Amino acid sequence: MRNLTLKQFKTVQAIVSHGKIVRAAKVLGLSPPAVTIQLRQVEEEFQLALFDRTSDGMRPTAAGLAFVETAQAIEERLRLLEDKMDAIKGVRIGSLRLGVVSTAKYFAPRLMAGFMKDQPDIDMRLAIGNRAETINSLKNHDIDIALMGRPAREVPVRASVFGDHPLVIIAPPDHKLASAREISKERIAEEHFLIREPGSGTRISLEIFLSDVPGRIDDLGVEMGSNETIKQAVMAGLGIAFISAHTIAAETEAGRLVILDVVGMPIRRQWFSVMRSDHAISPAMATFHDFLMRKGAMYLPLFGKLYPHEGPNIGGHAS
Repeated sequence: MRNLTLKQFKTVQAIVSHGKIVRAAKVLGLSPPAVTIQLRQVEEEFQLALFDRTSDGMRPTAAGLAFVETAQAIEERLRLLEDKMDAIKGVRIGSLRLGVVSTAKYFAPRLMAGFMKDQPDIDMRLAIGNRAETINSLKNHDIDIALMGRPAREVPVRASVFGDHPLVIIAPPDHKLASAREISKERIAEEHFLIREPGSGTRISLEIFLSDVPGRIDDLGVEMGSNETIKQAVMAGLGIAFISAHTIAAETEAGRLVILDVVGMPIRRQWFSVMRSDHAISPAMATFHDFLMRKGAMYLPLFGKLYPHEGPNIGGHAS
């Protein structure tokens, strides 16, 4: 293994990413025969095939996936080394790749702006995706820190709470339950729900909430692909929805949506900062984590104004 080169690691990564030798060669600026030779050298080194050659392209074997995982970890350590060298030279503190689940996109830009104002020398990038996409980015070392409602279990992580995350049920202002108080779980379960895709944090919380209503989660509702679509559908009168209170500030303040007063609501969850436990913590990551712990909750939308039954504000503070 001591004969392996960074070029070989990059070659195998390119083949996995693009599926064919010809495409990988184009991206790498090499000829297809040169890429084939690099791959053959690696396979001879391990005496294992890294790919199954199929009519659809190159499919990584278990050995290929293990090789790529190591290549990603090496890439990550090299980036950390670059950040440290730049810090020694006084060029910049470093870079940070932040990933957030789609529900967090309603406050992540303000949070980023606050951090970048404090730390203008840190180069910061944002990636937004659903829960599965964000976890996959953690798996592939594509992001350094993720903001999500539940820590990932699919990868080894360290997680820290930085704020409250209230979940509520919303309806259009003219809904028959809009002015009702202390609506029972059984009554709300009779309504038509608009829901996120399987595996989303809000959907899992709704399933837990309705789990003791016989037969209710067998037909939970109509799936929609984003919070924005769900909000528009609720405003159009197509049903009610269980959603993060942090996604509806503008609509409730404008009177386009109302939060129903359901017994047991709001459900209080938390926002977590998540990073891989096997990930070397860069200076930029440590600085951002410290910022989240001290000031993260300040950038969460105020909730008490939207949910008068609660009394004082929860889930955020004035920034």
